[in-house]
Formats: sequence, structure tokens, C-alpha cells
Amino acid sequence: MGIYSGHSTPEASNTLYRENIKKGQTRLSVAFDLPTQTGYDSDHPLCVGEVGKVGVPVTSISDMETLFDQIDLAKIGTNMTINAPAAWLLSLYVAVAERRGIPRSELRGTTQNDIFKEYLSRGTYIFPPGPSLSLIADMIVFALDELPHWQPINVCSYHLQEVGATPVQEVAFAMANAVAVLDEVRPRVPAERFAEVFERISWFCNASIRFVEEICKMHAFANVWERIGRERYGITDEKALRLRYSVQVNSLGLTEHQPENNIARIVIEALGVILAKNARTRYLQLPAWNEALGLPRPWDQQLSLRIQQILAFETDLLEHEDIFEGSKVVQARTAELETQIWAELERVLAMAEETSGGKPRATAEQRIAYMKRALVESNAKRLAAIESGKRVVVGVNKFTETEASPLTQQGEGILTVDQAAEQRQLARLRSHREQRDAAEVSAALGALREVAAKGENVMPASIRCAHAGVTTGEWSDALRAVLGEYRGPTGIDTSVHLGGDDIESTRARVNEVSRKIGRRLKVLIGKPGLDGHSSGAEQIALFAREAGWEVVYEGIRLTPEQIASSALQEGVHLIGLSSLAGSHLALVPRVVKAVDVPVVVGGIIPDEDAARLLEHGVARVYTPKDYDLQRIIREMVEIVARANGVD
Repeated sequence: MGIYSGHSTPEASNTLYRENIKKGQTRLSVAFDLPTQTGYDSDHPLCVGEVGKVGVPVTSISDMETLFDQIDLAKIGTNMTINAPAAWLLSLYVAVAERRGIPRSELRGTTQNDIFKEYLSRGTYIFPPGPSLSLIADMIVFALDELPHWQPINVCSYHLQEVGATPVQEVAFAMANAVAVLDEVRPRVPAERFAEVFERISWFCNASIRFVEEICKMHAFANVWERIGRERYGITDEKALRLRYSVQVNSLGLTEHQPENNIARIVIEALGVILAKNARTRYLQLPAWNEALGLPRPWDQQLSLRIQQILAFETDLLEHEDIFEGSKVVQARTAELETQIWAELERVLAMAEETSGGKPRATAEQRIAYMKRALVESNAKRLAAIESGKRVVVGVNKFTETEASPLTQQGEGILTVDQAAEQRQLARLRSHREQRDAAEVSAALGALREVAAKGENVMPASIRCAHAGVTTGEWSDALRAVLGEYRGPTGIDTSVHLGGDDIESTRARVNEVSRKIGRRLKVLIGKPGLDGHSSGAEQIALFAREAGWEVVYEGIRLTPEQIASSALQEGVHLIGLSSLAGSHLALVPRVVKAVDVPVVVGGIIPDEDAARLLEHGVARVYTPKDYDLQRIIREMVEIVARANGVD
């Protein structure tokens, strides 16, 4: 039973961790902020408004020491949700332990370290796929000998479902990602130790509201993983072949409409991964019932924990063998899913294994592009089904009549982040730089660049950098200079066609307004800041294109000034901004101020923040309750029509 936490500053997060440990928590789950996740120091221009928002900033060993002050690293297990700079954060953690005299062999925990799902869903990547795979392999090889109780990678199917993956895609694409990692590591370790590598691959999965399908999916997940181990890698150790997975249940299906309905959804989703003993999760996280509204309060987090405790201690769910063993329904659906998953997995793997003249016919980038496109297409079909009513979501497109909820009255639905925390973190960073040995920093970074250029394991050099006081941004920049930097595919090049009467009428209106203005309506969809959750932006871009707009979408991680400059160069009629990480007030007004075309904004934006954005000149604010994308596209057309004086 876990609590994923970290916020504002290392000091504040340390206080939170120590309080939770006093209450009996025995394992920490650390959330890092977006600058840390994307390899920037807190004072980088891209980080304005992002510091401490979705997790704790860690820019150096000073921050890491503060984060774990008075916490015994030999006794507590630590899960670090970090990916692109995982080698660096693990190096900082090891260096802190060494300064305290704790042997590496006593450290216990996990680094998420799954870069492929970042390319496909979350967007917190730094380096291209090839060098990123090499960094992951460095960590796995290092941990094999130096960190025997550490899980160096946690492959994530969770995030794939969050951007619309079907059960087949979720499992197949996650398995393809794991195979890419294992294939990279295999030549680096003795053959007799490869089973140890396979055994230390852990998983982070998702469970949706489709209860029976989720039970079958996890049975199929375990079966496919065992088959990969046996057939692809020749592993026979039963213990090594076992699927070890943790779960956070689905957040994608949580609604802003009638948010109290989410409590029932969360319970049902939790049941899907605990009822079947043969495919039961080992570690469960539940989202807050009001997650679609904003940051949860301590009471909201407590409710999620109490749901887990009731399921574990009041019911008899954990007292029996697998109650679905022998079920014809579960067996048939599991077999069906397994067949479909294996076929999709083989399709993805074949892209990099079919050869022509001894060279791979497809690169990792092509694999990623295929999977990204497939996920965008699946999500578009899911949203279209909700809009049409074919897929019922209670309180959203059916049974929408409602009484006012006492849980969301009087503005008590969310927390806000302390805006002064960013300035305190910047002061900490300046102080750290002033106190370190500049010559040792330079030497350590030089050694890091050298081993990276030679293709050697970067972990020892990274640990030296940690002790020298190198910062997160400096470590990342050193490797960027050698390994390169990556911009992922947007996925909106899919050929999916949505169809239907609604889109036809919208397309007719787009054509009409375009004719009256004198050229095709053009919209720029932008993601300011470091937020990489691009699913909403991709769907608006896709639906707008289907409705006849000309769409400019350059992907994630842009400054407000870059977005404004692109809008000017492209001659767009409207800008649509997506912001899901709480930085809208810091970033959106900068775009509005720099352009003379209407701006609309979508994201998880509290009502009071929406009012402030409107005061800054934003034309319209959309939140998760605005599920009807056709309506949004039509309103965007009318905003442009009014701005250009046409009816």
C-alpha cells in the first residue's frame, strides 16, 4: 500500500516522508518535479513555473541529502519515479549512502527507468532511443553486482493505457519495450547470470473499469512474460519467470462530472488486480477520487488508503486461492487476449529484426513511431465512442442529472502549490554552486563525457560527479553533448477517420468560415513548459484536422516565446494550449501577451485559476468536464469567426 509523494522543496518533502514513516510506512515512493525528470536545473528558462509543482526538485547531492535527512537508507526502501536521468538520480542516492557509511549492498529500492513509455506517453525523455537504452543497460549491469537488492527498472504498461491503449496494445507494447532492454543487456552479462537480470525486471501496470477484462489481461500478461523468458531467452528457473508487478488503478476514466462516482470506479478497478491470486499485484496505489479536479488534499489521499485497508483487512478477498481458476469465461478471454497480444508483439519486434543486407530494416525510432500512432488512434476511437454514446460514462454522457455534491462545495476540492517554493529552491541551487570545488566539478564532468564517448558504463563516473557536486542540468548537458537530444513523434499522422454527422457539420462550418476569411482556418496546438502529457493536445489536433482545420503541432517542451514565434511565422488564426502540470498561470499569460490571435486553454485547471486566465485575455478554458471534442472544435471555429468579424 503506497503513497506516491514529493513536492515544493527537499525540506518540505523530507518532513512529509518522516511523518509517514512515523505512521508506519516502510517504503518511500518519490515523485520528482518536471525539471528533474527532464534533466534541467531549476533555474533553466524552460523551468519557470515548473519547479516543485508535480514533485520534489533534486538538482544536486545537497538536495538529495536534504531529502533523506534523518532517514536510514539501510532500513527504508525507496522507489524513485525517474526515467531519462535515472542513472544520475541513482548515482546521487548511492553517493548519499556512501557519505553516511552505508554499503551499496544494503540499499533497497527501485528506479522506474522505462524510457520507451516516455517516448509513447509522458514525454520526459532527453536522449535518443539508442543512447537511452545504453544508459538503462549500464544501470542494470551495475546493479547486478553492486546493488543486489535494487530493482534497476520498472517497465510501465500503466501509462500506455492512460493514453488510450487497448488491453492488447498495453501488454504487447510494454513487452516490446522490455525485450528491447533485455536484448541490450544480454551481451553485457555472463550467460549464466542472465536469468538474474530477467528476474529483476519489475512492472507497473494499470487496471481499468472493465473488471473481467482486467483480470483476464493480467493472467495473459503473466503467461506472455513467461513465454518470452522460455522461448526467447531460454530461461527455465520458475522463480525468475514469475511476473512481478505493481498497480495504480486507472486515472484516465476518472471524471470531473459527479466526481463522487470515482470512488466506486476506484474500488472496482482495485478488485480487478487483487481477486485473482494467480495474477495478483504485490503493490497497489489508488488515485484520489477528485484527481480530475486538481491536487488532492490529505483527506482525499487518506480515503484512497482506507479503501485499500478495507479491502485487505475487512474482506476475505486475500484468504483464498485463485477464485477464478477453472472459470470458462476467464480462461476463454485470457486465451483470446494472449493470442492477440503475442501477434501484436511479434509485429512490433519484427520491425527491428527483419534484415536487408545484414542491417536492421527498421530502427527503434520507427518502432516508437508505429506504437505512438497506434495509441493516438485508439484514444481517438475511445473518445469518439464516448461522444456518440456508444461507450457509457455515468454522469458524463448518461445519467447526467445530479444533486450538488457536498464533497466539492465551498471551494474545498483541491490544494494549491506554494508559489514561493520555486524561489527557495533557486536560492538553494545558487548556494550549492558557490560552495563546491569548481576544479573537481570540471574534472568529474570531463571524465563522464569521456566514458560516454567510449561507450563505457557511466555509473562510476556519475557517482564521482555526484560527490563532486555536479548538478542535474550539468550531468544531462554533458551527456546531451555526446549522446544527442531527442524529439519524439506526435502520433497525429494516423489515418484514422472519425466520421459521423457531428464531424460533417463541423467540417461544413470550417469550410464556410475559411471561405469568408479568405483562407483555410489554421490552428497551432502548443504544449508550453515541461509537461509531457500530450494526449489531450494530440486529440484536439487530430479532431481539428479531421474537421478541416490546417493544424500546426510541434509536440512538447516549448517555451511560451517559441510558441508565440511559431504562431506568427505560421500565420495561425487561433492558438490552443494544453497544460496539465499546474503551471498554467505562469506560462499561458506569456503566450497571450505575445500574440494578437485568440488563445484557448485546456487542462486540469481549477475554477478560480480559469477565471484568472480569462482576465489575462484567454478566450476559453476547457477542463476534463468538456469531454465533447466536437463541441470544442466548433467553439474554436466561432471564436475565430468573431475575431475576424464574420458570421
